[in-house]
Order: sequence, then C-alpha cells, then structure tokens
Amino acid sequence: MTHRDPDGSELPGPGPVPAPVDLTLLRTFLAVHRAGSFTAGARLLGLSQPTVTTQVRALEERLGRQLFDRLPRGVASTAVADQLAADVSAPLDALAAVTGRDHSDRRTPAEPVHLAGPAELLCLRALPVLAPLTGEGVRLRITTGLTDDLLEGLRAGRYDLVISTVRPRGRSVTAVPLMDEEFVLVAAPAWAGRIGSGTVAAEGPAALRAAPLITYAEDLPIARRYWRHVFGTRLSAQAAITVPDLRGVLAAVVAGAGVTVLPRYLCAAELASGALVALLEPEDPPINTAYLAQRPGAGELPHVALVRDQLLRAGRTW
Repeated sequence: MTHRDPDGSELPGPGPVPAPVDLTLLRTFLAVHRAGSFTAGARLLGLSQPTVTTQVRALEERLGRQLFDRLPRGVASTAVADQLAADVSAPLDALAAVTGRDHSDRRTPAEPVHLAGPAELLCLRALPVLAPLTGEGVRLRITTGLTDDLLEGLRAGRYDLVISTVRPRGRSVTAVPLMDEEFVLVAAPAWAGRIGSGTVAAEGPAALRAAPLITYAEDLPIARRYWRHVFGTRLSAQAAITVPDLRGVLAAVVAGAGVTVLPRYLCAAELASGALVALLEPEDPPINTAYLAQRPGAGELPHVALVRDQLLRAGRTW
C-alpha cells in the first residue's frame, strides 16, 4: 500500500524499510518519537544527545525524508515519522521483549515514569491511587512546581505526564480533562464568628475587610479569581501570609490566621469536622478544570499508559 502526505506526495511504508537499515537507527528513531526530543530520547536509551542526533540524521539520509521538525524545545514528528513509528514499534517492542533479559532471565527494570504537577494534587489525589502500580513494576519520579514551568519541562521531554491547572496550548503536548475542583471561602470558627453568620452573603467582600488574607502567592491567584467570579469585583487586598503550598495555607487558616480560598477537596475533612467554616456557599462557585497532559509518544510506553489510565479512572471520582 502507498501512503501519501496531504499534498499528495508519497510516504515510505508500511512495507519494510529499505535495506540495509541498522536496527540501532530504528530503535533510536522510535525513542525520540516517543520521548518528543533528542535529549529525552537519549535519556531513555542511555546515550549522549549528540549520538542520538547523529543516528536520527543518518536514518533521515537513508530514507531521503525528514522525520522531525526541530523546535526551540524538542521536536515535532512529521507524517513520515508517524507512519514509520506505526510500522516499526510493534516488531521492535517484541524484539526488545525477547532480547531484554539477562542471563538469569530477569527483565531490565523499565524506565521510571516522570509525573509532575501541583504538590497538593499529587500528594492528596494522585499518589494514593498510583501506589498499587509499584506492585506491577512501575517506577515513579515525582516533581512538583508551578504549571507553566512544568509544561515547559514536558515540552522539553523532562516529564512524561503533567497534571496542569490550565489547558495546555500548542501541538507539542496533548491533554485531556482530569478533574474539576471547586473553590470555597473558608475561615476557622473564631474568625467566622467575628465576621458573623450570613454577613458575607449580605455585604459581600466588605464583610471581610478586617480579616487577614492567607494566600498561595503575592498576586493572590485563587482568591483573586474567587472575588471576580463570586463578588464581581477586583481584589485589591494584600496578603497577611503567603505559603507556596496550599497545605500550608490550610494549616495557617485552621490555626486561626485569617481567611482564604481553597479547593474543596483539600479542606473537605476540616469542613466536615468543624475545624473550618465555609463563609459563603454561592449558587455558582468558581470551578477550575485540571488537565492531564502528556508529551507525544509517551502513551506508547506501557508504564506511562498504566499511570495515565489509572489517573483518568480515578479522576472521574475526584
């Protein structure tokens, strides 16, 4: 069968790659295709990045077609590369399964799955549901941080999956909705008593003027969104305490430091126990969607697929 580009030009395959092509070149090509960059492909193979680049160029010269568009961060596979990967991935994976044993018939441990995201979501939601996968041989490497930095790392091939609090843009990553988080305005009972029951509903943000604001960052990202969505006004207050971890914000507010806005999942136990009080229950609370983003080709790696599917199944209940 002949494969063609959208412009009508022929693509190689799916027949055999013209001989003689060293299997090493095909393995290197497949690693780069799955990893999304030469650097990440080199990490998967245990090779230097210049070696991987040289091997991919040699394969491109042998085929007479370009396989990757070089981007400032990583690479984008061409239609030729996508077709070639579809042709060679199954036989190369089968060959690796046969030859990947040592003399004692033990498999070489699979590469770790690199998962990144907000610390709170990873610790309270993701890790508990991923823990059973270690029994299946899955190894995890967890990185926490801010979404923009983590998405940049995903595009550069440093991570396989990122839990993102914004919808990623661009064709270098794919993303699907993972969960919705509802934000709630809370305070400890002492501060709730000072403010007064129903006062926020009656007076709006004016009822909170005397209450110290505890936030995640100086620019008040979550609280600012809550004020805009619920009160229809701009938040101009300064934070009394900033903690770059929402679990720290939660601890400070439970201790009586002031008021804050938190994802409901994070403070559900404290609301249920009475350690925190919801100061307002709007009919239309702010909702933010978290996404599970992955770099191109990562889903073809079996353990990455296991982690991704486990998170997506669990996300339906979060």
